[in-house]
This record gives sequence, structure tokens and C-alpha cells, in this order.
Amino acid sequence: MTPSPPISPATLKRLSVYLRFLRKMQRDGAGIVSSLELADGLHLSPAQIRRDLGQLGDFGIRGVGYQIDDLAERIYRLLDLDKDHPLVIVGMGALGSALAGFIDFNDDSFHVVAGFDIDPAKVNRIWRGLPIHEVSALAPTVEEIGAKIAVLTVPPEAAVECYEALAAAGIRAVLNFVPVTLPERETVELKNVDLRTYLEETAFLLRSVEDPEGGELVEPKGIDTER
Repeated sequence: MTPSPPISPATLKRLSVYLRFLRKMQRDGAGIVSSLELADGLHLSPAQIRRDLGQLGDFGIRGVGYQIDDLAERIYRLLDLDKDHPLVIVGMGALGSALAGFIDFNDDSFHVVAGFDIDPAKVNRIWRGLPIHEVSALAPTVEEIGAKIAVLTVPPEAAVECYEALAAAGIRAVLNFVPVTLPERETVELKNVDLRTYLEETAFLLRSVEDPEGGELVEPKGIDTER
């Protein structure tokens, strides 16, 4: 079988957005969608959408559009959503608990199957139907339930140790919410979600809106070393 061509992270994000939009159109009873309709609904250019969808194969009908069911199914399979993806959450504090109850973490292909913590008040208990285990039980529990994806929401000082424990336990992808730079590992796909960084970027963008000249990003022109 010929391997699929690589897809950029930016295109991958857009495919996920396309799928969400297509699912809504399916619920509304639509059968065909054009690149222009997708562009209008998603505030993108039709050319960008055609480039992205062109990576899925030649199946659009010129002058007509795409069969919504066919397109949604292709994206669904490309994103590997036709498989079951059990998740574990390490760190059942405020954020971890909120994510455990987040509907998108418990819908269709994804569902949280176990939580881990070190707090005696939380472990060896059932929280809203979710079993909470000691972090020390990570390896045997992950092996038993067959989870390959973990969400990391521990305090910063525990992040690296827990990340290494997840890798050793057989976890192959980590969604990291801890504002710590974790070491790269060939066996683990690491996705960082640093909320503080996003807030700081948002603050800068707000400044650029309120003060266009003061908030503009410029290329450095060198450092004055004669001061």
C-alpha cells in the first residue's frame, strides 16, 4: 500500500474543523456542499479549502461540490476517528476533573477511562463513575485498559516524572496542559496546550488592535552594541 502523503499541522487542524461543520450539515439534512459554502461557513478562502481537501483524493464534482457523507467519512477515517481511543488523565485537580467531564473527551471516539493522582483523598475512589488510581499503579492499569493517549495536568514540579512514567507505561501520545517543556521522545507524540501562552498572545493581539502601531510585530534589525 502506498503511504499517505504527509499533512501539515495547520491542515490537520482545519480538517478537524471541516468535519465538525460537515457533521452539522448532516444533522441539517444537507447532501452536497461546495468549497464556496464551506468557505463562507468557516471564514476561509475557497482555494484554501480545495487545497486541503485535494489531499484526500480527487472526489469532488466540478461545478457541483462534495458529497457531504463521503467527505465527512474520509476525514473521519483520516483522523483515525473510526477507532476507539480510551484516555487517561494524570492529575485530578481542578483542571483534570473538568477535562474528565468535558463532553468532547467522552464522545464518539474518545472517552476517559481512568484518572491518576497522589492525593489520598482522591485515589482508590470512584469520581462520577471514573475510577481514580494511585500514580504508582500507572503501568499495570494502562496495560490492562489498553489506553494509548494520556492527558497531563499535574503540578509543574511533577510533570517530567509523570511524563516519563507514562512513556514507560506504553502511552504513545500525551496532551500536556502543564506549562513545562518536556523532553522529546521518539515513542511518544507530545502536544502542548499552554493556556498561559495563549493568554499572553491574546493580550498582545488586543494591544495591536487598540494600538496598531505599538502592537505590530517587526523583524529585529540588529543590536546597538555602542551604547
